[in-house]
Amino acid sequence: MRMLILGRQGAGKGTQAGRLAELAAVPHISTGDMLRAAVREGTPLGQRAKQIMDAGDLVPDEVMVGIVDDRLHEPDAARGWILDGFPRTVGQAEALAEITAATPLDVVLELVVPNDVVIERISIRRTCDGCGTVYSADDAAIADGTCPKCGGTPRQRDDDRPEAVARRLAVYESDTAPLVDHYAGLGLLEAIDGLGTTDEVFDRVLAVIDDRTSRRI
Repeated sequence: MRMLILGRQGAGKGTQAGRLAELAAVPHISTGDMLRAAVREGTPLGQRAKQIMDAGDLVPDEVMVGIVDDRLHEPDAARGWILDGFPRTVGQAEALAEITAATPLDVVLELVVPNDVVIERISIRRTCDGCGTVYSADDAAIADGTCPKCGGTPRQRDDDRPEAVARRLAVYESDTAPLVDHYAGLGLLEAIDGLGTTDEVFDRVLAVIDDRTSRRI
């Protein structure tokens, strides 16, 4: 399985990608997680990326392409992978096609969620400053202000604040939304209703994958 997931910020890409990766026994590769890890570690890339992400802008192509190229060539990705957060522009998609020329994409999923819903979701999103796990602010698991997985503190990310969210959604419409037409033209796109519970959306994802697999056999 070689798959990527598209959708607005807050559409649930990371949640669904993680569940799919566990089911398929392939890595869930989140470029956002990799960048945030670099930020937490204070690396030069992390310092540069933090300034860009806090403003709601996209990290430059040359940086992202290099990160993804290295990651997809690690041993655990040999059997497949699920990519989340990349590509975000048609230029990045073309670079990804070059990187994966020998083992191309099987499918591109688009989680379709309206702007007003993702804004509401993001506004109550909290991310652990220790392990990066994402919670809802009203999640009983973090009622005491502590991440049950690592003991870290769930906080609102700077790029989840209203002004940054508005900027990110505008960037999505201008730079990332054209990917939908790009991958539809290649016959790879599958649009999925992203509204409902996590389980409901996951069932739709599995149904689409099963249907696509059956058509290929």
